[in-house]
Amino acid sequence: MSSFLFSSSTSGSGCSCQNCLQSSSPIGKHSLHGLRIAASASEVSGRAILASSRVEQHQLVADRRNNIGKMSERRHPTTTNHLRHVDSLTISPSGAGNISHLNAVILGEALASEEDDLIFPSDEFSRQALVPSSAKYLEMYKRSVEDPAGFWSDIALRFHWKAKWGEPVYSENLDARKGTVKIEWFKGGITNICYNCLDRNVEAGNGSNVALYWEGNDPGSDCSLTYSQLLEKVCQLANYLKDIGVRRGDAVVIYLPMIMELPITMLACARIGAVHSVVFAGFSADSLAQRIMDCKPKVILTCNAVKRGSKVICLKDIADAAMVESAKNGVPVDVCVTYGNQSVLNRESTNWKEGRDIWWQDVVPKYPTTCHVEWVDAEDPLFLLYTSGSTGKPKGVLHTTGGYMVYTATTFKYAFDYKSTDIYWCTADCGWITGHSYVTYGPLLNGATVVIFEGAPNYPDSGRCWSIVDKYKVSIFYTAPTLVRSLMRDGNEFVTRYSRKSLRILGSVGEPINPSAWRWFFNVVGESKCPISDTWWQTETGGFMITPLPGAWPQKPGSATFPFFGVQPVIVDEKGVEIEGECSGYLCIKHSWPGAFRTLYGDHERYETTYFKPFAGYYFTGDGCSRDKDGYYWLTGRVDDVINVSGHRIGTAEVESALVSHPHCVEAAVVGFEHEVKGQGIYAFVTLVEGVPPSEELRKNLILTVRNQIGAFAAPDKIHWAPGLPKTRSGKIMRRILRKIASGQLDELGDTSTLADPSVVDQLIALSDC
Repeated sequence: MSSFLFSSSTSGSGCSCQNCLQSSSPIGKHSLHGLRIAASASEVSGRAILASSRVEQHQLVADRRNNIGKMSERRHPTTTNHLRHVDSLTISPSGAGNISHLNAVILGEALASEEDDLIFPSDEFSRQALVPSSAKYLEMYKRSVEDPAGFWSDIALRFHWKAKWGEPVYSENLDARKGTVKIEWFKGGITNICYNCLDRNVEAGNGSNVALYWEGNDPGSDCSLTYSQLLEKVCQLANYLKDIGVRRGDAVVIYLPMIMELPITMLACARIGAVHSVVFAGFSADSLAQRIMDCKPKVILTCNAVKRGSKVICLKDIADAAMVESAKNGVPVDVCVTYGNQSVLNRESTNWKEGRDIWWQDVVPKYPTTCHVEWVDAEDPLFLLYTSGSTGKPKGVLHTTGGYMVYTATTFKYAFDYKSTDIYWCTADCGWITGHSYVTYGPLLNGATVVIFEGAPNYPDSGRCWSIVDKYKVSIFYTAPTLVRSLMRDGNEFVTRYSRKSLRILGSVGEPINPSAWRWFFNVVGESKCPISDTWWQTETGGFMITPLPGAWPQKPGSATFPFFGVQPVIVDEKGVEIEGECSGYLCIKHSWPGAFRTLYGDHERYETTYFKPFAGYYFTGDGCSRDKDGYYWLTGRVDDVINVSGHRIGTAEVESALVSHPHCVEAAVVGFEHEVKGQGIYAFVTLVEGVPPSEELRKNLILTVRNQIGAFAAPDKIHWAPGLPKTRSGKIMRRILRKIASGQLDELGDTSTLADPSVVDQLIALSDC
């Protein structure tokens, strides 16, 4: 597998920017309470003056605004370098240019309403934050892009390395015109991510700390593992895998639900240098077979059955069918290790193939609880994770060890303002990148205590999430907007019956969160005291790219805010020309970062064609993005989810956000369809609040809402009432199916086996003419 990683490259270097870094705290409306107002840094020889008084600061605010106006006259309104948002923050800490008629609230003091533009961290929260101010962020960000080698080396040295990397610290070529695209970080450095997750914490005296709390599908089913216990279980499985012939560089497919054995298997593979490929346990046999045939694993690890909500899913039967299919195509699997989930399905009822199938409990516990670490190069493969592609063939995203380790640990630490006293819960499945980076590796590298949950978030009722929060005293809660909207629809009473007093930070992942859902999450779940880390990133990026740092600056509901350290986002037009200031376009990234994926397994040409050739010299994210007048970044959805209506490029997320702002709409999904006049029309699937009946009047009101918020050109051509939307069990909306329904291609819906509720598709088809 390492043959797909390249050894030669030109050295990359950060460019040198001479912009000054004077900074100050953002300005809010002068009648509001508790704002920390800073005088213009340029007017006070670079020293930010913080004013702690509240309502009395009228004149200082006015003076500050006058200073901004004077500075705008002296400076060019835009910049042409990677520090454009730093330059903007220097002029006006919450962004580029003067901010007028600004409404804001302070964490813990007021609710966020539809009229509020900014939500400020409280002074108390900021004082205790790892990044307590915009000034500290600016200092760290500037170094990260001007001296990336030094910045990331200093962080990397906090981890254990058997041998230090050589020079250069990183090398990169993101321009396919100049040769093979390649990225390398810490090459020559010898380490092991499992050792850094487990042994390092045990050796530091934290072996008795809880590493994992496991909450089962049924209330009352739970267990936990300390760091010492987790290390022992990982070593036992690692020894078994070595005994059956798994070696460094070999692929291992993991088809497990969210039980303890899933992260245990990931870590065991990493310990011996094997490359794990986790396949989400909701994928069909065909999808699993595709992944088996691509990476040709030495072994598959699965579970006989799992219960999700009231439904029993026989995973072993799916795995069996996949192995039959892969064998037909010349890729047999010699060993299938099956964890017996006795509470769901007994052994006697499990289909079995002698000579291939092995019960986990019969073999793994017999092995020693210590295991030699396989020390690997920083650029050796760590895992493969398959993601969907426009051609239908899944893309095997390959991440390597050293840079990914450093980046996931660092993003986890700062984006969640992690403290050793925190209890962290991410609702994602390890079958997705979020479960890799922010259930397993990122948290454990920081010595965190992690909650993992096997079941459905609305089982036995919609209060389950908050009962788990109270049970484990969760302080950091990270989830997807689709779950937020679902719980929002079910009503506040399922939230408010629980305390949730332990919550300190909330997080959002997976898609842009619309402002209405953001405010509900903030006001109801967090009781207006918890900042929301609304993170933008991808399977390919390995970790957060644009994200709030909770104590550093005010948040705008729905905005991912500013880039993480070392990340240099640019917005380009269709010709690849960077657009300055307030704009919309295609989101690209300049230069590499440690967590970037290195290739697509077995298809480096596709890697270059998909991600680096659309805009030469940049990593193309595939996402649309807007930057507002204050410098905040707003993700507008995938470019293939951008609809071209009469020449207007309209992001589906923008229309969805407008629809959901209507009080009777709880969720919306928008797709394009062929229109004989406009080229493309806008087709909206709308889920109403429970108890609200669909009507022609409501249809007109929803269209009017979009017209009012975006413009007449964005008004939906079709409103399709949707009791539910087709989603995977992880909550991702299957827009492919919605496009087929919108275009009337009902015989081309494709595989619906991964949906949480396939019957939703039949309901939508039945309502297509309503």
